[in-house]
Amino acid sequence: MAEPGARDVGRLLAIMARLRDPHGGCPWDVQQTFATIAPYTVEEAYEVADAIERGDLDDLRGELGDLLLQVVFHAQMASERGAFDFGDVVEAISEKMERRHPHVFGDASFADAEAQTANWEAIKRAERAQAGDADTSVLAGIARGLPEWQRAVKLQKRAATVGFDWPGPGPVIEKLHEEIDEVRAEFDALARAEPGAHDRLEDELGDLLFVAANLARHAKVDPGAALRRANAKFERRFRAMERLAASDGIDLAALDLDAQDAYWNRAKAEERGA
Repeated sequence: MAEPGARDVGRLLAIMARLRDPHGGCPWDVQQTFATIAPYTVEEAYEVADAIERGDLDDLRGELGDLLLQVVFHAQMASERGAFDFGDVVEAISEKMERRHPHVFGDASFADAEAQTANWEAIKRAERAQAGDADTSVLAGIARGLPEWQRAVKLQKRAATVGFDWPGPGPVIEKLHEEIDEVRAEFDALARAEPGAHDRLEDELGDLLFVAANLARHAKVDPGAALRRANAKFERRFRAMERLAASDGIDLAALDLDAQDAYWNRAKAEERGA
């Protein structure tokens, strides 16, 4: 049975303060900094997304707790510096949500979700200006620490707000083929050992990925989620390859690519119930 107050966030705050106490706290927790904890914060956010992707609500509950701990950890370290505490974090986000939803907490009204989104961006620009940010670009405020797939989509969405966008997926697919041709040309240049070919190839591969993200955006597909599904599919099928080869008494690594591909096709057929 849970202890009294176990569901109270105050208990979690007290635990974190105790862990960070230099006199009797946890040595590992005490030595952490914002920089050393930041990678764990990102990792926990991905684990939340993974639980959602798998539809595992029990796991999601635990992962959300882990993510909340990261917020509490950062707030505790800030409190130790006299910068802010957890209450300040709660107050700031509460005020921000009310400010950015004038149609819910005020008298504003919008015709549709698209108009509301445009107003959200306008409010964010006003907030940045009020904070003294001199960057007036429509691309201002997009965090550089975002995963690059996510940042690409955000850049494209912002540019679209002023009309700089493809009218639909068709032209994006054409552009994708164009970028593939340019990547192929740079691979040929690399094979000929042309100076600067590798740097140009990196540029063209970046362009290819950027256009792929744009195509996903037009399809209303999260490219990160799509890639996670592709990764999961590959892992599932490769593990099936290993299992099938082992059941035949064969070392998968000893096979040539054609023989390995035959196992890949068997794994695919098995997965599809063929």
